[in-house]
Amino acid sequence: MNYPNGIKKKNLNIASTPISYKNRGMNLEDELNKSNEYYREIDKAYIYKKPTPIKITKVDYPSRDKAVIKEAFFTIPSTTDYNGLYKGYYIDFEAKESKSSTSFTLSNIHPHQIKHLQNIARHKGISFLIIRFTTLNKTYLLTTEKLNLFLENADRKSIPIEYFKENAYLIKDGYNPRIDYLKIVDKLIGGKK
Repeated sequence: MNYPNGIKKKNLNIASTPISYKNRGMNLEDELNKSNEYYREIDKAYIYKKPTPIKITKVDYPSRDKAVIKEAFFTIPSTTDYNGLYKGYYIDFEAKESKSSTSFTLSNIHPHQIKHLQNIARHKGISFLIIRFTTLNKTYLLTTEKLNLFLENADRKSIPIEYFKENAYLIKDGYNPRIDYLKIVDKLIGGKK
């Protein structure tokens, strides 16, 4: 095709491959952060990502506004990813992604994190795992109670997808919030308050 001023259109041979818009480049943590931001904006809940506890030991100051951390270490093992308040209830949870389509490997969650979730539940807080199976594009909320049940009765190093299908809550993708896990928390608290 000839364009004005002698510009010619290049013939681009682009293979016709289907485009996948799944998750649109966002990972689970990004989507949860945006969902929690939305909850705060509409004054529904105040749930935040916990910062990782680190101790900075060496900083380079090339200029006042461009400090660069050169050396740091974890001071204590972090507990879980998120905590906050909803309808007067304390909420605490860990979020993980799995590339497996058949199971969630328990080595992805540390024993001290499981203990922390158990302690929260024992003190009447609401604690759970949010697990996304990225290859399946499915996200589940598994309560600490159901996690404990699996740990007490199974001798496996992973939780099979079937256990999630039968014992966890499927979180449907939404627009705003993207991951509306509070709909499930409402079921857990039985609509109280």
